[in-house]
Amino acid sequence: EDTRRGFTDHLFASLERRGIKTFKDDYDLKRGEKISNELNKAIEESMFAIIILSPNYASSTWCLDELQKIVECNKSFGQAVFPIFYGVDPSDVRHQRGSFDEAFRKHEEKFRKDRMKVERWREALREVASYSGWDSKDRL
Repeated sequence: EDTRRGFTDHLFASLERRGIKTFKDDYDLKRGEKISNELNKAIEESMFAIIILSPNYASSTWCLDELQKIVECNKSFGQAVFPIFYGVDPSDVRHQRGSFDEAFRKHEEKFRKDRMKVERWREALREVASYSGWDSKDRL
């Protein structure tokens, strides 16, 4: 949410102008809902995934569910993944420090009975944070 109305919209529009078919996550997803079948299908059928990792990224269970699906597709189908570290240090994402640590503490409390869910999110985030990507501090 913290990049949706700015950076993400500009990136989306730029890719569309260049004729690159894009799919953004569900704007209408309500709190507590799972990611839609349409979004799951779009992730599965994509050749490439861009993940914008921002300070509030790990606070969103939707983002983490999408991330987990993207990592599964990367491992199963070789889907290319390109992380953008927008306003976050890649090392903080990889090691889940700062806002990422805070978010996961809350998830662990909320999902006390499903610790494996949180661990799968953590592992997906560590995986993606280890990929070569773009760090916004190099340009801002």
